[in-house]
Amino acid sequence: MKVSKLAGGAALASLLLALPALAQEAAPAAEAAAEVVATVDKGDTTWMLVSTILVIAMTIPGLALFYGGLVRAKNMLSVLMQVFAGFSMMAILWVIYGYSLAFNGPTEGGLSAFIGDFSKLFLSGVTPASTAATFTAGVEIPELTFVIFQLTFAAITPALIVGAIAERMKFGAVMVFLAIWFTFSYLPIAHMVWFGGGYLFGLGAYDFAGGTVVHINAGVAGLVAAIVLGPRVGFMKEPIPPHNLVWTFVGACLLWVGWFGFNAGSNLEATGLAAQATLNTITAPAAAALAWAIAEKFTRGHASLLGAASGAVAGLVAITPAAGFAGSMGAIVLGAVAGVVCLWAVVTLKPMFKYDDALDVFGVHGVGGIVGALGTAIVAAPSLGGYALGDPAAYNIGSQFVTQLIAVVIAIVWSAVVTLVAMLIVKAIFGGARVPESAESDGLDISSHGEHAYN
Repeated sequence: MKVSKLAGGAALASLLLALPALAQEAAPAAEAAAEVVATVDKGDTTWMLVSTILVIAMTIPGLALFYGGLVRAKNMLSVLMQVFAGFSMMAILWVIYGYSLAFNGPTEGGLSAFIGDFSKLFLSGVTPASTAATFTAGVEIPELTFVIFQLTFAAITPALIVGAIAERMKFGAVMVFLAIWFTFSYLPIAHMVWFGGGYLFGLGAYDFAGGTVVHINAGVAGLVAAIVLGPRVGFMKEPIPPHNLVWTFVGACLLWVGWFGFNAGSNLEATGLAAQATLNTITAPAAAALAWAIAEKFTRGHASLLGAASGAVAGLVAITPAAGFAGSMGAIVLGAVAGVVCLWAVVTLKPMFKYDDALDVFGVHGVGGIVGALGTAIVAAPSLGGYALGDPAAYNIGSQFVTQLIAVVIAIVWSAVVTLVAMLIVKAIFGGARVPESAESDGLDISSHGEHAYN
């Protein structure tokens, strides 16, 4: 059908006259669409998958070898088995209910401030198409990527406790204890600190990668469990030296490399802040290793490899909550302070109170985590080169320090109470959590697992 030029011109004129009104009506709709459309970047996703693999490496084999070298030869395999089996069990529990309780639920009100719900039990609704938010509006990652990254945190944290109770606890008792502690200590604290509706998140507590959630939580648990369990036979009466510092050194190096995924991966994006967190994860442990070695030389007459390795781990622990908040110089200072303070906790504090924290989980992770969590308030200050959230001019070190202190106290009390109850339950179930004295004398490798590390 043909249309006359006049009719066509009139229609065009009407359309042109209507365009401003149409555009005005369409603008809010376009803005609303722009607000809800999120981008999933393959670079961010790749970085998070790599970070996940790095954290797995820092647990198995990193933590396992670090701990394995520190025990006596007759208990080498028992520690490897406890870390390995613990990691495996946590992976399963995380998928079944851990993720749902830690990172889901209402964003405000009531119990949701302390624990999540069962809305994603067995990862219900989590598919390759579902996404999770990052720290940048409109930028997301696949939810499954977030699930598996957080799985590695949930797996390594209970495994850290193994070092405090090494060489004397029944294998079955260890596994049941870790399951109880994971459920009632790790999940609630992770929810409070990292979930948008969590109590400590609402207070504004800073914990970039797990100072309270991982290190203080596990460090305090290790201390309480070691006290309830009692000391090893011969503790403070005869030497109990590490059997293979080479394994400990290899484990420490794997921990350090894996920690880049732990800290920089917690940025959730491959950005400049991830690079800053990576740099801080180099310099803070380097400063701590040197500070521990120097302090050891002046106080004990020698700088040991074990001391340097322990110092590096202390520095890694301390920078964890501050990894994305500290500037380059602040990270160095924080690491150096942690190295000296953790040396004091291991060499002076433990003998003073005579608790048998076998591999110094509390001395390094607990104390180092406290130093890091409180120190974050200082090194995050923009005036000191830090990267605090919000308006830099409005940041106040004193008020943030109080918030950090509240988070530290809650983490200490919560973990201590859960650990005590969990240990009492385990002792009741197994008729005592310790192996018989004869089995401890023979070593847990042969008495609990029927094999030797070295033949």
